[in-house]
Amino acid sequence: MRKKKFQLSKIYLAIVMLITYLPIVMVVIFSFNDSKLTVGWKGFTWKWYESLFQNEALMEALKNSIVLGLISCAAAAVIGTLGAIGMARVNYKSKGMMEYLSTIPIMVPEIILGMVFMAFFSLLGLPFGMTTLVIAHTAFCIPYVFMMVKARLVGIDKSLEEAARDLGASPRRIFFDITMPLIMPAVASGCLLAFAMSFDDVVISIFVNGPKLSTLPIKVYTQLKTGVTPEINALCTIILAVVIVILLLSSLFEKRRRKAR
Repeated sequence: MRKKKFQLSKIYLAIVMLITYLPIVMVVIFSFNDSKLTVGWKGFTWKWYESLFQNEALMEALKNSIVLGLISCAAAAVIGTLGAIGMARVNYKSKGMMEYLSTIPIMVPEIILGMVFMAFFSLLGLPFGMTTLVIAHTAFCIPYVFMMVKARLVGIDKSLEEAARDLGASPRRIFFDITMPLIMPAVASGCLLAFAMSFDDVVISIFVNGPKLSTLPIKVYTQLKTGVTPEINALCTIILAVVIVILLLSSLFEKRRRKAR
């Protein structure tokens, strides 16, 4: 019976891995294909990577997405962290409702958020462009940082802060010397998640994007009408490689930090 369950588990795992990673493997393989079409293999080539770096429009869209993601995740990290700390430190009757309201942007469909932001910016008279994109993406990403930090604060031993307070430490020193180091892993995780959500967002960006500005997801979306070019496959491969390297370095640093303890 156990052997049968083990075999079923292996089959299930194989199916999940196949569905998840086969498309990624195909994109990587065809980024080196000598043909523009993905119907067959015509030979190995690097020309699509050379063409990618010569495509100024695509490189500009990539740069805009990176800048937008970095600014949005930084702003969301500050606001979300302060909000989570404030929510954890204060007790009042409507606290549960406020925590629920803080996560609404995650539950509301993005198309509705995009329409809301577009109407809001139109009422304010803000010109659509990088400013509106940063505001909308920051508001969209704040709940992700908030939830990560809030979950970490629940597991912190409050006696550490109380002991520091009894020894005469100021609230500022308690925050920077005790609280902040303890919640930094959650803040970092929230930042990575916020950057990823901002970097690959299409729906909200379409509603609040300016006519002269394009992000990478919007650029790829507009090219779907004429077909995804091999340059997109090459770009996806490069981004995938960067993500894998970052994950490996993060895992390596985490292992060294644990050994140092």
